[in-house]
Order: sequence, then structure tokens, then C-alpha cells
Amino acid sequence: MTAMPPPRATMKDVAALAGVSPKTVSNVVTRTVPVREETRSKVEAAMQRLDFVPNLSARGLRKGRSGIIALALPDLATAYSAELMQLIVAGAHDRGLAVLIEETAAEPERESELLARARAHLIDGLILNPIRLEDSVIRYAGRLPPLVVIGEVEQHRADHVRIDSRLAAADATRHVLSRGARRVAVIGADGDDSIATATSRLRLEGVHDALRDAGIVPDPSLEVNRLPWAMAGGADATHILLSRKVAFDAIVAFTDSLAVGVLHALHDHGIRVPDDVIVTGFDDVEISEFSSPALTTVALDRGEFAEATLDLLETRIDDPTAAPRSVTVAHRLVERASTSRPPAGYRP
Repeated sequence: MTAMPPPRATMKDVAALAGVSPKTVSNVVTRTVPVREETRSKVEAAMQRLDFVPNLSARGLRKGRSGIIALALPDLATAYSAELMQLIVAGAHDRGLAVLIEETAAEPERESELLARARAHLIDGLILNPIRLEDSVIRYAGRLPPLVVIGEVEQHRADHVRIDSRLAAADATRHVLSRGARRVAVIGADGDDSIATATSRLRLEGVHDALRDAGIVPDPSLEVNRLPWAMAGGADATHILLSRKVAFDAIVAFTDSLAVGVLHALHDHGIRVPDDVIVTGFDDVEISEFSSPALTTVALDRGEFAEATLDLLETRIDDPTAAPRSVTVAHRLVERASTSRPPAGYRP
């Protein structure tokens, strides 16, 4: 005869063992009410001893919620996506939420599927990072479910968390100009607006802003875009740049992954960084600090970015009719060895 499994521990069992009320156990589990650290430790120890698993999904369903949100990013393979995803998942778990992860690439159909799930209440809300407004479902969808847009796509239908990408790219360009550069190449944009992403458009505009402020006319022959925005793409774009036989003394890359590919390609051609050419990246992912040379880059507080996103989404879930809000997270330039001295310049 098959043995019956032991009965599942309840909040009352945890409360009795910890010497507190069931309501206090609930407060520890849901984190909706502050609990003294000493009390929290006793409750958590009792939960562990009894192997107690809170039934958050049942609590959510009683409120008409699933307890699940979705995070949709265009490319899960990038270092930036991985670091941001980790922070959002951790922050969501702290709030008692599970996270469904989806990769949308440039396919509006995947965005549409996620919106349909939200409308059907299979998920409570959605964090979406579209790459172009022209291709995104948020441009033409009817009623939107609880939704927060992250990234550079400018829109006014949903809550939005962003950095000022145009200003950040201008700051990176002003930095290389302050080091003496005058022939600034760009990896990540080529001026073809018909295929450009929102990110590449804004960052190229920022580069052009800084160049024009310095009295320098932007040169399209110094602008190269090679997809995907990964290390291989950065290396390929640099090879294309070098094949054009144009002089340059700085490269502004639109992600750190692109910039690491740039460093690799320049090294293969015997071009020294920072002696001949100085290089900047964007995002301050972990590899930027440990590349050779270490990479000057635009940084943002991704923890703040993740928390702002979750705050807006929870508020939107609670009040779907509120006016959309936008949060801009500050950026800063992190100076490292890749721009540590004035460049001599590359001459073909």
C-alpha cells in the first residue's frame, strides 16, 4: 500500500512554531507590512524547519491575479539583457511575483501573443523592450493591458522607463573630443533611417550633436552598423570601417559588446588602443571593466532601472486607468584605459 505524504504545513503551523500570529507570518511572506528583523528571522526559521511553501498563486487568484508578469527583451544573448533580466527577476521575486521571460527580436507577433495573455489575465502585466516603434504592437494595438515600456522607443501610450540615450551618446563623444579626437567613427549606426532602431537613431543623433557643437561635420564614411549588436558584429563593423581606407582617431560604439569586438579587430590590424585610437562603449556591463584595455563606457544604475520598472508596473496593475508616466534614469561616463591618452590617429 502506498504511504500517504505528510500533510502540508500551513501558516498556522508556522505561527505556532515561531510563537507569532498567523497574520505576522502572512506579513513576512507577502512583505506588504514591515516586520521587525528579529521576528522575521524567527518566522523564516520556522518556515524552513517545516518546509513551508507559501501559496502565493492562490492568494493572487483570489484578487483576480495570476502572480505572474512577463519580461520581453529583443535579444536575450546580450550581456546587457542578461544583467537587466537578473535584476528584474530578483526584484519581482521580492514582491512575490514570478516572471515569464520571452525573446521578441523584431517580431511583432511575439509582442501580440504576450498582450493577448495579459488581456486574458494569464499574466498580470508586461515589461516590453521594443526596438522600433514602427514594428511594435504598442503602436497599433487597441486597449493596452498593464504595460511598461523600457528602452529608447518614444511613445506616450504606456508607462516608460528610459535613459537619455541621445545625451549619453553626446557625452561619450564629447569625452573623446576632449581627449583630442577629431575623426570620430561610430559603430552601431549608419544613417539608414529605414532600418535603424530607436536606439541607433537616438545615439547617432547624440554623436552628431556633439560633433556639430565642436564645429565638426559628421562624415557618413565613418559610420558603420553591423547586426547583431554583439562582439562579432563589432569586429565585422570595424573590418568594414578599415576597408574604407578612411582616417579616424576615435570610435564610439553603441554597446560594450560592440566595443569589445572593436578592440579585437583593431588589435588584429596592429592598431593600438589608446595610443593610436581611443574607444568608448555603452552600458557598463561586466566585460567592459575586464577587457584589454579596460573600456570607457556610459553607465546607468541598472538596479534603479529595474526597481523603477517594477514600481510602475505594480502601480499600473493596481490602477489601469491612471495617466501614463515616464521615468528617466540618470547616466554617467566611466573613464577607463581605452581613452586614457590623446590618440595619434589611424592613417590608412
